[in-house]
Amino acid sequence: MDSFELNKIAGAVLFSVLVVLGVKNLADYLYHVEPANPKAFIVEGVAAAGGEAGAAAEAAPVEEPLPVLLAKADKAKGEAQSKKCQACHNLQEGAGAKIGPDLYAVVDRPVASAAGFAYSEAMKKKGGKWTFEELFHFVKDPRGYVSGTAMTFAGIKDPQQRADLLVYLNTLGSNQPLPAPEAAPAAAAKPAEAKPAETKPAK
Repeated sequence: MDSFELNKIAGAVLFSVLVVLGVKNLADYLYHVEPANPKAFIVEGVAAAGGEAGAAAEAAPVEEPLPVLLAKADKAKGEAQSKKCQACHNLQEGAGAKIGPDLYAVVDRPVASAAGFAYSEAMKKKGGKWTFEELFHFVKDPRGYVSGTAMTFAGIKDPQQRADLLVYLNTLGSNQPLPAPEAAPAAAAKPAEAKPAETKPAK
């Protein structure tokens, strides 16, 4: 093999090396990848402090207990809320049913017991009484609370508006005593301050 052939082989090898290096450099230039930040990965099910989950929890209001809502309810506002009911219900004594049963004396009345109204099977099976608590949850979302009820009312989502309505309905022939709010727990007694240890003078 003469020197010309050797030069050709060496040139081919050198050319191949240059092509490989050129392609690598070009790829690095076109596809620059930042080094991974180990702190940037989110572990599923764990929310960082101050993250979206934390913000959502802080934004969600804490609903007051029903007795507290009833204690500060406004009967006049409840009467205004009752206009939403009057499209389907009578509120007057002896007026009878409309699309829905009459609501006169409804508080503490047995469920599905109003005379002259054909209740759904779901409501018949519910049982119990229309206590303040039951009415409070039912009025929020009738179909969600009693699955299968024929009542199509979308509900009143605001808890204080529902409490206002219940206080008003209670004045219409029911006159049940409002549940008393639970007393706040007594403050823990302040621990007695420790007396300093007496020191005897050295003799």
